[in-house]
Amino acid sequence: MSLIVVGTMAFDALETPFGKADRVIGGSATYVAWSASNFTQPIKQVSIIGGDFPQEELDKLGKRGVEFDGVEVVKDGKSFFWSGRYHLDMNTRDTLVTELNVLEQFNPQLPESYQNCEFLMLGNLAPAVQISVINQLKNRPKLIVMDTMNFWMEVAMDDLKKALGMVDVLMVNDSEARQLSGEYSLVKAAVKIQEMGPKYVIIKKGEHGALLFNGKRVFFAPALPLEDVFDPTGAGDTFAGGFIGHLAQTGDISFDNMKNAIIVGSAMASFCVEKFGTTRMQELTKEEINDRIQQFVELVNFEISLV
Repeated sequence: MSLIVVGTMAFDALETPFGKADRVIGGSATYVAWSASNFTQPIKQVSIIGGDFPQEELDKLGKRGVEFDGVEVVKDGKSFFWSGRYHLDMNTRDTLVTELNVLEQFNPQLPESYQNCEFLMLGNLAPAVQISVINQLKNRPKLIVMDTMNFWMEVAMDDLKKALGMVDVLMVNDSEARQLSGEYSLVKAAVKIQEMGPKYVIIKKGEHGALLFNGKRVFFAPALPLEDVFDPTGAGDTFAGGFIGHLAQTGDISFDNMKNAIIVGSAMASFCVEKFGTTRMQELTKEEINDRIQQFVELVNFEISLV
């Protein structure tokens, strides 16, 4: 089933306790597409890039079923650039450089070929842009998933609340959930966020897993303990790609299948952190993915006899 992915395609410069990488390919839409393409195709990409974005990277994604009719190319412009340094715990980071470049003029226009898609993934962008994309669709998708961050809560809260009223699933991390809701308890936070519109709330906790809330139903997926974590950049977007990719593949948006999708997303994110940028995602095999998902199953599966 067809999937629209909206987000950034960019360059990242990264520094972690394990090394550095200069100007690697990144961006939320890039990570989502690499991840989701393992489960569903075509993926209809919506983004903006400068003339400096490598054609070979587009070609690689193209071979994975990613379509670029909705990607604007500003030939004399520069692509979005972000540079960051991670602390030893790999959960906190400092932003060193942010250059919006062509992203400042991002005003996505959906081509006719993008209509009637059943799944929509809205990457972390200005809520006004996310709203614009939803409004351009003639028919509402089967499922709309949205990512956001604390920055938009601080500078565009009115637009963010409007966007929340238009989507089915919200993905945020634990600190963002607390800021958005004003609640410290993640259970209470999820309840308040659902009252804003989304029927489902996914709260990501990095190396401590992810929570899925729907009404009074709660599901928790752990993160896989890894020996080596080189670069957490894009892990959340890779998680999102695995999540919505599985749902698009199965066409089942029930709570029970979303639990499966959380596991798939967690498995994909566990690959992403193993190398800088999208390197690990580009070399993945179906067998590796299936083996990793099985590891998650074994991690949480147990039998107990109550006396």
